[in-house]
Order: sequence, then structure tokens, then C-alpha cells
Amino acid sequence: MPDSSHVPDQHRVQRPGLWLPEDHRIHHDWLEGTAKHVDDNPKELHPVVKEFQDMIEGDTRIYMLVQGMFDEIPKCKHPYNQDPSGKHAIRGYQHMLAVLNHLITEAPGWSNYSHQVGLVGLPIYALFDWPMGTSNGFAFFLDPKVNNMLKKILNVWGDFLKSPESRSCLSDSESGWFGPTGRKDLSIVANLGDENGHPFEEMFQCDPKAEYHGYKSWDDFFTREFQWDKRPVAEPDNQNVIVSSCESTPYRIAYEVKQRDKFWLKGMPYSVQDILAHDEYYKQFVGGTIFQAFLSALSYHRWHTPVGGTVKKVVHVDGTYYSEPLFEDFGRHPGGANMEGTTEAQAYLSATAARALIFIEADNPAIGLMCVVQIGMSEVSSCDVTVQEGQKLKKGDQLGMFHFGGSTHCLMFRNGVKVSGFPDPSNAKQNVAVRSRIAVVEG
Repeated sequence: MPDSSHVPDQHRVQRPGLWLPEDHRIHHDWLEGTAKHVDDNPKELHPVVKEFQDMIEGDTRIYMLVQGMFDEIPKCKHPYNQDPSGKHAIRGYQHMLAVLNHLITEAPGWSNYSHQVGLVGLPIYALFDWPMGTSNGFAFFLDPKVNNMLKKILNVWGDFLKSPESRSCLSDSESGWFGPTGRKDLSIVANLGDENGHPFEEMFQCDPKAEYHGYKSWDDFFTREFQWDKRPVAEPDNQNVIVSSCESTPYRIAYEVKQRDKFWLKGMPYSVQDILAHDEYYKQFVGGTIFQAFLSALSYHRWHTPVGGTVKKVVHVDGTYYSEPLFEDFGRHPGGANMEGTTEAQAYLSATAARALIFIEADNPAIGLMCVVQIGMSEVSSCDVTVQEGQKLKKGDQLGMFHFGGSTHCLMFRNGVKVSGFPDPSNAKQNVAVRSRIAVVEG
């Protein structure tokens, strides 16, 4: 077994976004245990997973890619050699499919490693983590046929997460969301890092006396709403104040963004035409400003309008679910693949991942047309928009939500809009509260 004598308090240490444990041993322990459970309890593939298998085996090009991505994973380099047997936890694509078959019948929870608890909030991402960081994996997870199948699979998993059967993880056990670890972490994140803040039931709408806190499913819990006195709209009558669209941590601010750029290279510059999927409005945003922030696994996952105005257009963009840029791969990293993978590639994902574009004509003419871009990362296959074209919105009104996963989002402002005051991403350690002041525009 790996030496755990120096493992820190892991339930407080996560990769950025709090989706996977930062100490990879928790991730490996969970994956190895899950794979063993699947090996010991074989079952017939779900029809959608069987369809994925048939697609792989019926397409020579895709079959070569999926075989190649497992062959590319190092077998003798730390941390990929953690299995004492000298073998990887996932032995190939058929084993990957068997584990995937199991995961779509389970809700995300915590893993226990040497009495340390780490959230595995993206179990399918954890399954794909090593293959994603290979050159063959880059091609595989960009492929439209593969992403079409992943969308079908994620939708099946989403149906399960909306069912009452998914509530078993909303328990008060050590691995439950309302256990000592989960409840504490949920409260700390909701209180923006304050360990002595309000308890969960004072922050969110729920029934603490009811089983599962009254939530009808895991998805019902995941899309929970705040007690709204805890998240008031900042200066609702001041049209120059822009509020936070999501409960999220600042990631990047970019000015004078280009029409097209090489977003797949290290540094990941923004590429406006690609982010906006070549929509006719894209030209207005060339040379403008982009603010991007990411959501954690423990955060509130509904979206709100940063300005008062009218919805001009809603565009749903099909994209990738598990694609990472090539600079993340094993061959380009002397010490191995980038352990922060998808989270570190958020600018890349803004132009490639499944996303929803919500164009809003602000009441404030100094802002005019802006765009809220909600971007699906990894497990998120559903960007659920709850507004429609022509709808009038007050600042802070709901726009939609993410289901069964977490993500990132961008606020895009046109060229010539003088917007400033964004929080500094380099100093960002906690979420910015949804509907709180995020920036101002000069009138």
C-alpha cells in the first residue's frame, strides 16, 4: 500500500473546484475499490453502455484510439504505478465500460483513504482521468461520435440522479453528504470559507427534520436553493452594478479579446468566435472583456442574470465532455500529466465544451448586449436554461442551472463597454456570493 503517514486532512484538501481529492491516493483508492467491486459483481451492460461498446468495436479509427490511449499510460512512473500488483486499476476499454456501467447507477460521494475522506464528485471523470491525458485520448474525447455517445450515457445517469433511488448518499454516514465531513464542508463553502458560519439548514431551503432533509432525489439536493435573505441582490436599483451570475471562484479576466486565437495551446487565449459558436452576435464581442469563474462541487448550482434586461437569444451548443488540451498530456509534461487537468483548462473548455449562450440586452445602455456563457465540464451534460427569448428580467433573477455536476461560466461584454472592479483571480480562494457585486460599468 502507498505510505499514508504524511497524508494531510484530505477532506479539506481537494483539487481546484473541489471535485476530486488533491492527494491522488484517495482518487486511486476509490477507483481501485470501485474496479474491484465491479470485478467481483459482474453484470450485463446497460443498453446505452452496450451501444457505446458496439460503436467502439464497429469503428476501426475509434477502436485504434481507445486501445492507444490505454497503451500510452505509463506503467512505471509515479503516480501511475500505485497499484501494488504493477497493473492499472482500469485495464482497458472493456474494463472501463464495465466500471462505467456501474457508475451510472450510483450518486457521487466520498471515498475513505486511511481514515481520510475525499470527495469524488466526478466519478466518471475519475475513471477517464489517465486516458484523457494521452495523445490518443485527446483525439478520442474530441470525436463527435464519442461525444454523442457520452451525452446519451450522461443523460441516463442524470435520469437516475433525478430518481428517489439516488437519495441513499444523502445520509449522515461518513460517506454521506449530511455526514460529519459533508455537512461541515457544505456549510463552510456556503459561508464563503467561514468555519463558524450558519449551518446548512439556515443557508438552504430544506426540511432538516425530514429524511434526506426533504430532498426528493440527489439532483433535487444538488440544485437546492438558498434561503434568499442570505443572498440578496446587490444594489438592485443601480444599473451600473453588475452582480455575480454564479456562486463561483474567479478564474480569469481578459480584455481586448481576439476574434479567433489558438485556445488549445498553453496559455489558452480566448477565441470569441469559437466561444460563441459562430453566432451572428460574435462580432460585437471582439475586442471586449471576458470574466470567467468556476463552481465547486459543494456550491450552489443555479445561475442568475448579472444585469436587468431582456433575453435576446438562447443558444444550446453541443460540445465535448471530457476533452483536455494536448499540453496536459503525459508526453508534454516531464513529471507526468497535469494533475489538475480539466479545471486548469477552463479557457479551452469555453470554446469546446457543451454550453449554453444566453444573450441579454441590458436595460443600461452603457452595457447593451452582453452574453452569459454557462459551460458544462466533465459530468455536466445538461445546461438547463429556464428563461426564453423576449423574457424581461430583473437583476438577480434565475437564468437556469447545472444538473449532476459542476462547471464554469463566462460573462462577456462588448467592445467599448468600460467594465471594471472584478475580483482579482490571483487572490481568489473562496467563492464570490451569487447576486453580490462583481463589477461596475461606467455610464
